[in-house]
Amino acid sequence: MELELEPLRLPADNVRPFVIAGPCSAETEEQVITTAHELKNKGCHNFRAGVWKPRTKPGGFEGNGEKALPWLQRVKQETGMLVATEVATPEHVELCLKYGIDILWVGARTTANPFAVQALADSLRGVDVPVFVKNPVNPDLELWIGALERLNQAGVKRMGAIHRGFSSYDKKIYRNAPQWQIPIELRRRNPQLPIICDPSHIGGRRELIAPLCQQAMDLGADGLIVESHCDPDKAWSDAKQQVTPDVLDYILSLLVIRDETVTTEGITQLRHQIDELDNQLMDLLAKRMRVCREIGQYKKEHNMTVLQTNRYNEILEKRGAQGVLCGMGAEFVAQVFEHIHEESVRQQMEIINK
Repeated sequence: MELELEPLRLPADNVRPFVIAGPCSAETEEQVITTAHELKNKGCHNFRAGVWKPRTKPGGFEGNGEKALPWLQRVKQETGMLVATEVATPEHVELCLKYGIDILWVGARTTANPFAVQALADSLRGVDVPVFVKNPVNPDLELWIGALERLNQAGVKRMGAIHRGFSSYDKKIYRNAPQWQIPIELRRRNPQLPIICDPSHIGGRRELIAPLCQQAMDLGADGLIVESHCDPDKAWSDAKQQVTPDVLDYILSLLVIRDETVTTEGITQLRHQIDELDNQLMDLLAKRMRVCREIGQYKKEHNMTVLQTNRYNEILEKRGAQGVLCGMGAEFVAQVFEHIHEESVRQQMEIINK
């Protein structure tokens, strides 16, 4: 389904990307107002703060709730910035509309629950307010698109998506693995949908925010949502991933914004080479599958099992080592050959079961 969208019409600089910035949580009125004025002085137009903050485990600071909404009203009155917060229930939506919150976003845990998203969609029916939808916790593009569609069908036309990375049991450098191919595919399917990046939640550490911001810009993100706190080390939630307004301003000043519309003759020629190489890849894959089908026929005739574990491990180890020597990541090569092997098994199973 193609989304029916209208322009977001949110303020942004001509020289910087669209940015929503502010603390993870609205902790105290003083903290919110101080941070907001510091961000405003650095040219920020859109202020964010979490009002409801259910944590992964109970016992931590879970937000001030309605008590914090007048603080955001004050930010709006004193700075002229638009104010944004996360909503997870129809009651949250009702309170945000009551206090004049300008921008809403749906969190990752909520996006993962179609029942919760539908309840939000019903509460937003007939309301003209911009809504951003974060990707679900797990890497599920269809679930992300489904949440966007539910809101869109309820009449929400000013929409955007937030890429905040995906949780995984195997923790590596990032708090949430970016898996850039997923927002790229979302962009391919919905080219008119604004997609902004949340480097704070992807990185989980403030030293990763700058490179993630640049990577997001290089991949065509429409903007950023960054956690910024007047005193990050004393933040009541997610202290390690927040930066001061001064640091955020420095990060934004160093960003290189590339023009994706400029196409030179040189890059056109290189793209032709890519197309030709892709054609060759497809031809080689077809030839490989033809041999796999012959192997499948041999296994059928000799009553052999399709899956030969030792052979599969040998392929992954050998090709992974070759990939590293050729300047590619071993994990990338392993994933490629896992998919190739999966298709090979599927085709051999068809032959054996005929």
